Amino acid sequence: MHAQRGIALVLALWLTILLTVIASGFAFSMRSEALATRNALSLARVRAAADGAVERMAFELSRPRVPDAWTLDGAAHSWEDGDVRISVSAVDEAARIDLNVAPDALLKSMLIAQGVDDDKAAHIADAIADWRDPDDFKRPNGAEEADYRAAGLKYGPSNGPFETVAEVGRVLGVTSDLYARLLPIATVYSRQPGINPMTASREVLLALPNATAESVDAYLLQRSVAMASKLPVPPFPPAQAYLSGTIPVWRIHADAWLADGVTFAREAVLRPSGDPARPMIALAWLEPTRAPPVVPADSTDLSAANAAPTTRSSAGASLLGSSGGLGASPSPHGR
Repeated sequence: MHAQRGIALVLALWLTILLTVIASGFAFSMRSEALATRNALSLARVRAAADGAVERMAFELSRPRVPDAWTLDGAAHSWEDGDVRISVSAVDEAARIDLNVAPDALLKSMLIAQGVDDDKAAHIADAIADWRDPDDFKRPNGAEEADYRAAGLKYGPSNGPFETVAEVGRVLGVTSDLYARLLPIATVYSRQPGINPMTASREVLLALPNATAESVDAYLLQRSVAMASKLPVPPFPPAQAYLSGTIPVWRIHADAWLADGVTFAREAVLRPSGDPARPMIALAWLEPTRAPPVVPADSTDLSAANAAPTTRSSAGASLLGSSGGLGASPSPHGR
């Protein structure tokens, strides 16, 4: 009898331990699912806020020009919507170098500015030109289909315009590192052979022939002072041969983040269509990887109280139309 009671007690203890383990696993699983659900909800909130910020910037840029109107100067406009912090800025797409229409000298200079040596830059520049031109005639330093086959690649040049910047990563000689360096300074949407120095970044200005770090830094300081004082921006001599004015194609970047660290960045390239039913056409709708900016407490120029209504958008937003260029550009394989 005592032996049977002992066995029963041991079985009861083991059953208690088993139930405890099962309950602990269930509780851990529920906690993990709760955290995943909370993170998904937070991500959905910041994604909607960033998309809404893009649409608000597009709305502000479409308004009549008044003294305090938002402009394509790259300045960040920040505000809070509840516990979501938002920052958005915009420049015209001529702030970048268009791979489809940039002249040979500008292409080569752009590559040299990314650390490519002179000889290799000449080969890659000609390969870019061979990729975008409609014929099969090889340039002196270029590459046509036979060269791609000889390099062991199963494709050749498209013999047509680049559809996305990502496509340049397939050009013979473009490595993954070079591709990553070209992403922030190149475009396929401006359709301009030159750039707009009033909105171009330091990296784009350095890509111009005869531009030096000293001349670029001096110009950026002059540009900043002139724009802050609402005075005409002085010319940048190296850009005079590759000059483009402001164009009606906008690159808008928006960041939204919560105090718990959940962030989302949206970058869109938009073009006004002139059609009231679809006022904006989205040429690109991207999710760049970028940490949210640090916005000083005194830099918020807007508040939720006086902010215009924010239209939360998706790929089929009411304000934006769409085109064949919609979607993120995948990173190609480097060679």
